[in-house]
Amino acid sequence: MSALLEVTDLHAGYGAGEVLHGIALNVQQSGVTALLGANGAGKTTTLRAICGMLARSGVIRLEGERIDAMTTEDIARRGIAHVPDGRGTFLDLTVGENLRLGAYVRRDRSVASDLAHMLDLFPVLRERLRQQAGTLSGGEQQMLAIARALLSRPRLLLLDEPSFGLAPLIVQQLFAILSRVRTESGIGILLVEQNASLALDFADHACILEAGRIALVGAAATIGADEQVRRVYLGY
Repeated sequence: MSALLEVTDLHAGYGAGEVLHGIALNVQQSGVTALLGANGAGKTTTLRAICGMLARSGVIRLEGERIDAMTTEDIARRGIAHVPDGRGTFLDLTVGENLRLGAYVRRDRSVASDLAHMLDLFPVLRERLRQQAGTLSGGEQQMLAIARALLSRPRLLLLDEPSFGLAPLIVQQLFAILSRVRTESGIGILLVEQNASLALDFADHACILEAGRIALVGAAATIGADEQVRRVYLGY
């Protein structure tokens, strides 16, 4: 099966400081790749580089098409949705307004039905449609951010620390919904997650970043079962 996302020799950073030093990774069609590593390893920078949010060099392909010279807006139109750390919610807008912004790149006539489906997946959002997003709980804001991203009908979803600061029950609900979405839509997911055990249980493949370089790549189950790898790289 051909890869949905292929990243080769990716270098990126901020100003004169290079953070990523030629990394390579991929996400398979309908697959989940977990990107793991310590704080400062370059995980968030990788997601931002893929989206064209900072200067980078290397080759990035989405379903075989090079996107590394495209703008962030064009990359979004090609089918990559990014849920950043901190959720990126428009706090002054209502829940409904935030959701409608998720479909701004679309020109088809299925937005209304897709919105209804999102409200079925996240019923708490249906109850909060007219509520200001800034008044939502952390878990509700994360649900809103993911629903908004899915309304763009992406082929690839980039998730940056979706469990951060959330209660275990909310995290369980979120990942159950993501599993359902993956099964129903065939979407691919590149997941950055500090909870390595959770990420490895959810993912098919995993890449471990260390100081901006790929230290280890393999099946998520294999990495999760290796006690030495867990102890050296993942801290559990």
